[in-house]
Amino acid sequence: MRVDSTDIPGLLLVHLDVHEDARGWFKENWQRRKLTDLGFPDLGPVQHNVAHNHRRGTLRGVHAEPWDKLISVVTGRVFGAYVDLRAGDSFGRVVTVEADPSVAVLVPRGVGNAYQTLEDDTSYSYLVNDHWSPDATYVAVDAADPALAIPWPIPVADSVMSEKDRANPRMAEVEPMPVRRPMVLGANGQLGRALADAFPDARQVTRDDVDLTDPAAVAALPWRDTDVVLNAAAYTAVDAAETADGRRAAWAANASLSAALARLAREHRCTLVHYSTDYVFDGTTGGPDGHTEDEPLSPLGVYAQSKAAGDLAVGMARRHYVLRTSWVVGDGHNFVRTMQRLAADGVSPAVVDDQVGRLTFTDELVRATRHLLDTEAPYGTYNVSNSGEPTSWHDVAREVFRRSGRDESDVSPTSTAAYGQEMGQGRQLAPRPSNSVLNLSKIRAVGFEPEDAMTALERYLRR
Repeated sequence: MRVDSTDIPGLLLVHLDVHEDARGWFKENWQRRKLTDLGFPDLGPVQHNVAHNHRRGTLRGVHAEPWDKLISVVTGRVFGAYVDLRAGDSFGRVVTVEADPSVAVLVPRGVGNAYQTLEDDTSYSYLVNDHWSPDATYVAVDAADPALAIPWPIPVADSVMSEKDRANPRMAEVEPMPVRRPMVLGANGQLGRALADAFPDARQVTRDDVDLTDPAAVAALPWRDTDVVLNAAAYTAVDAAETADGRRAAWAANASLSAALARLAREHRCTLVHYSTDYVFDGTTGGPDGHTEDEPLSPLGVYAQSKAAGDLAVGMARRHYVLRTSWVVGDGHNFVRTMQRLAADGVSPAVVDDQVGRLTFTDELVRATRHLLDTEAPYGTYNVSNSGEPTSWHDVAREVFRRSGRDESDVSPTSTAAYGQEMGQGRQLAPRPSNSVLNLSKIRAVGFEPEDAMTALERYLRR
C-alpha cells in the first residue's frame, strides 16, 4: 500500500495491492493497521454502500457530505473528480484521477465527490464513518460548471445522470460547507473563559445555555459540526460535594457528563479534551518528582471520587486528552485573588502549610492544550501545572503578600486539621491531598516546557 497527498487538503489517494491469478483478483480495500501506520486517518467506518452502474458514461455527483468516506472501484474503471466545497482558501479547488480497483480515495468531510464510469457494469464502493441522515448538511455543485473546468472524458451532456444532479447549482451559487470547529463546555468558568479567548471560533456553551446534566440536551448539541470538545465544565465545590445534594450534583457533572461526552465524541469522531485534578490522588504517594499519570487513582472525598470516575470514562473516547492539573488560578474567584484582597484590606490570615503542590494558571493550561492539539501528541493523560519548586499554600500566600507590599510574616501558618476544625463549624469538610505535586516528565517529553509558577504569579498579580 502507498498513500499520496493531493492539492486538496485531506484528500488522499491510496494505491492498493491487487493480487491477481487465473481465478481473478483479491485486494485489502481497508486495512486499518497498515493504513494508520502510513499516516492515514483512523476512519472508523460505520456504513458501507455500493453503487452499481450499468452503462459506460454514467455520471454521479458532485456531492459533499458531513462525513469522511473511502471510495474505491470494485469492478470496472472510473474518472473521479473531487471539488473542495469547504469554507477556506482551497474552496473550489479540483483534483481528478482515473481509478480502477487498485486505487482508493479518502474524501474528507465537505469535499465533493463525483465520478464518470469508463466501462459498462462498473461498481463503486463507499465506506463512510457516519450514518446517513436526512437532516445533515449537504452541498452539491454542477459537474458541468465551466468554472470547475473538469475534463470529463465523456461530455456531460452525453452522460447518464439523475435529474437532481443535472439541477445542481453552479459554483457561484454554492454556500461553502462550514468547517468543523471547537466547542467549549463550561465557557463561563475560570478555565472556560480562558479557553474561549484562546479559541475565538469555538462555540461557547455555558450552564445558562444548556443543562449539561441532561443527557438529551447534551446529545442535542451540534456534534456533527464539532471537531474538538474542550470540557471545562465541572462541579468544583469540594466541601459542598459532601452533602446529599452536592454528592448528586458532583457525580452528574463530573462523572455522568464525562461518560456522555466520551460516547458522543467517539460516535462523531471528535477529539475530547478533559480537565482533571490532583484530587484523584490521596496525596500519600508520589515519587520525588510528584504523582505520575499512571499512578493508581486513590480519591478521598466525593468531589475527588467523581473526578476520578470522569477520568476513567473519558478514556473510552478514541481521541482524548485528559489534562490533570492542580491549584488552578485564572480570571475569577481563586486563592491568589483572595490573598491579594486580604493583603489590601489589612487582614492577616492563617494559611495551611502542610499541603504541597504547584500553582497552575489557566493560560498555562490553554497553552498546553494548544500544544497537544497542534502537535497531534499521542492521546492519553498528561499532568499539567506550572513548574518550579513545590510550595505550600502558606508559601504562596506569603509570596502574594510580599508582592502586594505587605510583610510576608503577616501570614501565619496553620495545619489542615486546625483549619478544618475552625472553618468546619459543624459542617463536614472534604479531605484534601497533602501532596498535590504532579510529575511533568510526560508533557515535557512531547515538547512542552511549563513556565515557572512564581514567574507566572508575578505577571498575574501585575494584571
